[in-house]
Amino acid sequence: MAAPQKKVIISCALTGSIHTPTMSDALPVTPDEIVEQGVGAAEAGAAILHLHARDPRTGQPTPDPAVFMQFLPRLKQSTDAVLNITTGGSLNMTVQERLAAPLQAQPEMCSLNMGSMNFGIFPLADRYQGWKHDWEEPYLRSTDDFIFRNTFRDIAYILEHLGEGCGTRFEFECYDVGHLYNLAHFVDRGLVKPPFFVQTIFGILGGIGAEQRNLVFMRETADRLFGTDYEWSVLAAGRHQIPFTTMAAVMGGNVRVGLEDSLYLSKGRLARNSAEQVAKIRRILEELSLEVATPAEARAMLALKGADQVAF
Repeated sequence: MAAPQKKVIISCALTGSIHTPTMSDALPVTPDEIVEQGVGAAEAGAAILHLHARDPRTGQPTPDPAVFMQFLPRLKQSTDAVLNITTGGSLNMTVQERLAAPLQAQPEMCSLNMGSMNFGIFPLADRYQGWKHDWEEPYLRSTDDFIFRNTFRDIAYILEHLGEGCGTRFEFECYDVGHLYNLAHFVDRGLVKPPFFVQTIFGILGGIGAEQRNLVFMRETADRLFGTDYEWSVLAAGRHQIPFTTMAAVMGGNVRVGLEDSLYLSKGRLARNSAEQVAKIRRILEELSLEVATPAEARAMLALKGADQVAF
């Protein structure tokens, strides 16, 4: 008899640090906007909310714990979703800056990028003629000479201080096949213990391309390395978001959507908020006879410490 299909965890990444305010009026910038979109996404079916912070005046990504604390307690009060804070931050933040808010908040979950890489978002700059803020164009164009730093020492530091020190578990972000092997290295060292949440990412310039054969290969590689000790999830940039998450779900995986990953709901149509994307992927999952995990079920699947154990 075939094993029962696991329920699908929907993660929603609300704002990120890739897109800029010029690109979409829907991109949440202020704490109020992040709370509003987070609650909407949770109500639409997201069990996990992945969170970055932005300067409320300019929309520029910020690591400031004070800004995070303007929306984290409100989201916790307003929804049962798992609140997953970035440790990737944005361009040119030091590891210490990227960890400032997570170490203060001690959340159930944080993202953790599994390798240094070229991270090119400079092609986006050619799509726009005018900008809402002076920082946007140089921020994007500078990435043709940018390395997103995540060294073995950096990763070990985060695992020790945030993981062991705060009881936080991680969304291990793997942008290429080598990142899966980096994760396996930390599993072998005993610094990462199952069950772990592996987010495979497709379509970022500098990472693995958004091709179906790559999705299958990443899945097969993770299975070889981790067996049954992990939960697999997929996100894909831009127009690949819904096709790739659908394919992943059919293959037994979990899915991530949200305005961090794509600003669009369908071809040529900007999403009004992340909840629209959550509702769309949920509708597809249910049409495929797949069940969506609740926040409580996601916590159990990922062995999280619980919302009552955070510091906000």
